[in-house]
Amino acid sequence: MFSEKKRPEPAQAIHSLLGKGTLWKGEVLAGQNSLRIEGTIEGTITSEGEVTIAPTGLVKGTILAKHLIVTGRVEGVLNIVECLEIHGTGCVEGEVELGSLVVDEGGILQGTCTRRGVTRSTPPATLGAESAETLTLPPPAVHPRPLGPVLVDRHTFPAANGVPDPFAKVLDHKGKA
Repeated sequence: MFSEKKRPEPAQAIHSLLGKGTLWKGEVLAGQNSLRIEGTIEGTITSEGEVTIAPTGLVKGTILAKHLIVTGRVEGVLNIVECLEIHGTGCVEGEVELGSLVVDEGGILQGTCTRRGVTRSTPPATLGAESAETLTLPPPAVHPRPLGPVLVDRHTFPAANGVPDPFAKVLDHKGKA
């Protein structure tokens, strides 16, 4: 008579919120509770839970957290125990040490990123005794001149970042390869 359906997990509650238009200078200790930043923080955030930087949020300083979700902007030093997620509108600039990284299309990570727990057979001399992988990301490249659209299988698709897909079958104006 009644079916046993699994109920979806409820969204994690937001325990602390720094509202849009609010400026906080100093230290924020969130404990295990979740924290959402819609305003600006200049200082240090320490959390054993999840920290979310909303699209209107800006953090300049240091973030020590278990899990960080960025849809706004972060500038500084990040030490993330588990996962750093940078969504499409998110931008992270600075030094990052993390467990894992997820960057959605449009998300920006610029700076130095060190992943904990990665071992190498021959570690670089600059890392010393720690086993970690360091990746320095250059600023986003800009193509010297934008290219026009590319005709692929009789459909026109705009070139990605001004560079056509080298694996696409390019056709002439009559549809012949």
